[in-house]
Amino acid sequence: MSNDPHLDQEPANRPARSADNDHGPGIAEWDPRSEEVLQDQIAAYDRMRRKCPLAQSHYGYTSVFRHADVLRVVEDHETFSNAVSRFPSVPNGMDPPEHTPFRKLIEPYFDEAHMQAFAPACRQIANRLTGGLSRSRSVEFMAEFAQLFALEAQCAWLGWPDTLHGPLLQWTLKNHTATMSRDREAQAAVAQEFDGYIRELLAVRREAGADAPDDITTHLLRNESLGRPLEEEEIVSILRNWTVGELGTIAASIGILAQYLAAHPEVQTQLREDLSLLPAAIDEILRIHAPLIMNRRQTTRSVELAGHELPEGTKLAVLWASANRDEAVFGDPDEFRLDRDPELNLLYGAGIHVCPGAPLARLELITVMEELLTGTKWLALAQDKPAVRAHYPGSGFSSLFLDIQS
Repeated sequence: MSNDPHLDQEPANRPARSADNDHGPGIAEWDPRSEEVLQDQIAAYDRMRRKCPLAQSHYGYTSVFRHADVLRVVEDHETFSNAVSRFPSVPNGMDPPEHTPFRKLIEPYFDEAHMQAFAPACRQIANRLTGGLSRSRSVEFMAEFAQLFALEAQCAWLGWPDTLHGPLLQWTLKNHTATMSRDREAQAAVAQEFDGYIRELLAVRREAGADAPDDITTHLLRNESLGRPLEEEEIVSILRNWTVGELGTIAASIGILAQYLAAHPEVQTQLREDLSLLPAAIDEILRIHAPLIMNRRQTTRSVELAGHELPEGTKLAVLWASANRDEAVFGDPDEFRLDRDPELNLLYGAGIHVCPGAPLARLELITVMEELLTGTKWLALAQDKPAVRAHYPGSGFSSLFLDIQS
C-alpha cells in the first residue's frame, strides 16, 4: 500500500466536459471534496458507484468507481499510464520499459528472507507499544498507537535512527496540511524537507564507508543491479515512496482494524479465539473500509471505458475504496466473510504496479493485531468520544478513542 498524496492538487488543464445526467450520454459530474463526501467518503463512493461508473470533477480528474473498470485500467499499463506525478517517482511513476529494471531492483527487499529478518524487531515494537497502552482511561488510539507503530516500524525496517521519530511525526502533520491546502509552494517545501532527511542519512553512510550500518538504506546505496550505482535522486525517490505513503496507510489500516473489532464484538471474539484467521480477516476488513482511497492514471490514447470515450491525456482517479465494495463482485459490501476469493480483493492493487511492499504490510498488520489481541482482554469504543473519520486524501480515522481492558 502506497499513497499518492498529490491527486487534485494540479489545476485542470482542460475544461470539464458537460454531463446531461446519470443516464445520459455525458459523464456525470461530482465534487469529491464537497462536505457531503468528506463527511463519509466510503458512503459517498457507494452512492456514486450505484448511479454511474465514471464521474468527473472540476479538479481535472475522472473518477472510476466500479471493480471491473478499475481492474481494466490497472491491468492495461500501455493505455493507462502510471507516469502522472509532477514529482520524481521511482518506480511508481514509471511505465515499461523504464519501470521494469527498477521494479526488479526493489522486489528483493520484500522477499521472505528480509521479512523473516525484520519480524523480531517488528514484534518487539508492537509488543512494547501494546504494553504501554493505558488501561485506566480512554486511549486516543491513532496518536498513541497506530501512528507510532507505523513510524517506528518503517524506521526500523529501513535502519533509520530513533532520533528521526519526532521530526518525522511532525513532518507528517505538515505534509497533510500542505496537501489539503493545494498550495504548490507549501507542498514543494514539505517534500524538500523530507528529502533532506534522506540525503543526510545517505551522507552519513557514505562517510562511514565500510563501517556503514548493514541495513536496507545502505544496501540501496551500494546496489548495482542496474549495472551501475543508483543516482542519489533515484535512491531518494525510492525511499520517499517507501516511507511517505506507508506512514499514512499502515497507520490508517491499524485504526480501521481496531475500530472494526471494537464495533463488531462477534468478530473480535472470533479472532481472539483463533488467531490463524487474522490474515483473511485483515484483508476483508480493509476491503470493507479501504486504508488507501485511490491512485492515479492517465490515458495514453483515446479509449472507451464504461461506455464513454475518453480522449488521450484524460486523468483518472482509480478509487480502490469504491471498487473493493462493488456489489457486482462482493454482494453486500459490508458483509464480513472469510471465504472470499483473495484474487478479487484489490487492497494491494493489481497489474505490474501491484504493491511491492505487500509482504511487509501484511507482516506488520498481522504482527500488530496479534499483539493487540493477545496483550489485551478487550477493545471497546469509547462511548463519550465518537470516532472522527479522516478526510481526503486520508482514510480511516483522524481520531479514535478506545477503552482497553487488560
